[in-house]
This record gives sequence, C-alpha cells and structure tokens, in this order.
Amino acid sequence: MKRITGGSLLAGWLMLGAAHAQSVEVKDAWIRGTVPAQKVTGAFMEITGKSSVRLVGAASPAAGTVEIHNMTLTNGVMKMFAVDGIDVQAGKTLKLAPGGYHVMLIGLKQQMKPGDKVPLDLLLESADKKRETVSLQVEVRDLTTSAGSAGSRASQH
Repeated sequence: MKRITGGSLLAGWLMLGAAHAQSVEVKDAWIRGTVPAQKVTGAFMEITGKSSVRLVGAASPAAGTVEIHNMTLTNGVMKMFAVDGIDVQAGKTLKLAPGGYHVMLIGLKQQMKPGDKVPLDLLLESADKKRETVSLQVEVRDLTTSAGSAGSRASQH
C-alpha cells in the first residue's frame, strides 16, 4: 500500500486547483440598487482575461432572467439590446459599465437594497467550446451609484 504524506497530498491539491483555475479575474462588481416595485437592474464589473474567453451568459437566483446587454447612442437616442456574448481577451480588461455592456437582471424577485450580496454566475466559453462558470457574490450599491463611484470588490468562489 502506498503511503500518502502531507506534502504529497498538498501537491495533489495544488495540481487540482491549477487544473480548475479560472480564466478571468473579476473586480469592482456591483449591482445598482432598486426601488421597491422595480423589476429590472444592472450588474457592472471589470473582467480581466487570464486567457481569451467569451462571456456567453449569466444567471442569478435573484432574477427570473439574466441577459448580457449593450447600450448605444444612435442619432441622440439611447438603445439597449441583448447580445449573444462579449469577447474577453487574454491580458485585457473588459469593463461592464452603465451606458455600455452590462449584465441585465430582469424579473427581480426582491428589492435590491444597498449592502445586500447577490449571487451571480458568469458563464464563459473558450475557443475550444469548453465552458466555465465563475460564481460571484456581488454587493448592491445605492441606486444613484455611477460607474466612477468607489466601492467594494466582488468575492469570487
């Protein structure tokens, strides 16, 4: 029988962790707070690619539907629309911010109150079609918060 030492066990766990390392780092994630009857809000963050991937989806138990959206200003009219994904390049940071790309939470199940933590999963896909989920606990900020406001970081799991 082969004996497993503490060092061997640690090395095995480290290799397992490296095999499951996330392909992105998420910073400064936040969700805009809502008023009591409001049923939609946005989530914003900075996603830095450790490798090139595509953000292809998102999910949260706090909303009936979660979509990736973009906003554009065309002829003085602001338009918002769902997109099928956003590329995250290795070594580059993608900013999801008010007025541009963002994650839209639709059919909110409760009011988003400042200080609350909301579970949010990001679905990423590599060029070889392998999928990875990044699970976050995202802090809700005051509904008047803008992209430039300081705030806490999301915790990744």
